[in-house]
Amino acid sequence: MNIRPIRTDADYQAALRELSRYFNNEPEPGTAEDDRFEILLTLVEVYEAKHFPIEAPDPIEAIRFRMEQGGLTVKDLVPSIGKPNRVYEVLNRKRGLTIEMIRNLHRNLGIPAESLIGA
Repeated sequence: MNIRPIRTDADYQAALRELSRYFNNEPEPGTAEDDRFEILLTLVEVYEAKHFPIEAPDPIEAIRFRMEQGGLTVKDLVPSIGKPNRVYEVLNRKRGLTIEMIRNLHRNLGIPAESLIGA
């Protein structure tokens, strides 16, 4: 099978090139080629997680993104956060989100709770 760990950017680029040939012609499950494909995918995922980590979005940025996505206004956030002045306080980072606000934003607007909790 001759698969090596991905230690350098050159190794990473070579693995990506090899993987790209599988995407248009995915191997049959249970074959040696399928095993190679899955192992290469795992190695690439581990390398990317280590070298290109994706941080969780900022909770306020997640809310602003959802507002932009849905054309929402402060008035649309009132049922989830509270009175307009409270919404402005949250959006301007003068007031933190409460557990109740997080639950409401998740339930009412479909914002992932993980994004609202933050790191």
